[in-house]
Amino acid sequence: MSLVNKQMAEKEVDNEESAPHCQVFTIAPQIKKRKLVIHLDLNNTILVSDAVCKQGPSAALNVYLSTVTWGQMSDKGEWTWLNDCTSVSPSCPDAINYFSQFGRSSDFTDTPMGQCFKDVQNRHLQLLEWPGEADSVFTLLGEDKKRYHFILPSFFHLLERLHQQGRHFSVLLRTYGTDLARVLPVVQAALKGKHPLFPQLRDVPLCVDLTPGRIRCSKRDVVLTRGSERVSTKANNKNIYDFFNTVTGIGGFQDHFDWWARNNFSSRGGKPFWIDPNDCDVQHIFIDDNIRINEEDSIVNCQMLLQDENGHRLRIVPTAELYKICLVQTDLLRAIADIDYFVKCIQLCEENYDQYLSNLHE
Repeated sequence: MSLVNKQMAEKEVDNEESAPHCQVFTIAPQIKKRKLVIHLDLNNTILVSDAVCKQGPSAALNVYLSTVTWGQMSDKGEWTWLNDCTSVSPSCPDAINYFSQFGRSSDFTDTPMGQCFKDVQNRHLQLLEWPGEADSVFTLLGEDKKRYHFILPSFFHLLERLHQQGRHFSVLLRTYGTDLARVLPVVQAALKGKHPLFPQLRDVPLCVDLTPGRIRCSKRDVVLTRGSERVSTKANNKNIYDFFNTVTGIGGFQDHFDWWARNNFSSRGGKPFWIDPNDCDVQHIFIDDNIRINEEDSIVNCQMLLQDENGHRLRIVPTAELYKICLVQTDLLRAIADIDYFVKCIQLCEENYDQYLSNLHE
């Protein structure tokens, strides 16, 4: 009990003795919140660029827009848009996004079919522009020679808000790409108070491990390595989950793209992700633009750790079961436009997770 609360409680007792009809209020104990382990994709989640594909903000945003715009092919083989709105999920069961039908398009909004979304492209590019004097660390030079945010402000705001809330949390950056070598030092610089828009981040006591790790998958096991660290699920399915629980601060891991490709880009070969419904102390949340309800077109392989008399066993969990509970499909446009986007995602997941566990244990 804090000193203030103790004094208030003592005062209530004194008042009760001197005035019998005085109402006494009891102070409810504060519910301890779980530690958050936040797994975050990079490209189209906190970055609007792609080093592997050599895409700047305009090209990356164009490709993303082609994945959240929906249409159909007519009987005559003509493409028609179902609506002029963007959405991370199909607007009807038969809807197809432009990307699935026509492939990657880095100039999507400059094509005859995509030009109706040009205003959306321009508006969000404008929101991405760096305000004020150029900064070589926190900005990216766009195709138009303008300076843009390299890492979305909504990511840095998430770190700030979780710290202000007194939360115990860590962040694991999970990518198939090669951007970690630049991203981790930039995050470290921000946490040293060097970001001109977030100087208060110097007060956030998070360390950044600048050594990118690797996660490699096979039919036998999953192996995580980082520097001299090596963890495998071969002896125990829970090993990497336990490792992630002990991570402090911010780190990054390159996931196994070739394994995902060999599994036809389905969740079966996706980024491995474990949850333990019996762990009362930790909640893991994965945010990635390629998380989809359709298992044949999703990027996270979610596995639930279950205990039995023989130790730990795994249950593969369909994305739909944990959608907006532990799995979040990034809405990049909202992440650009709303500084609180990731904060809201985490809050919603926490609320839904409590209900999910309650139903699971009934």
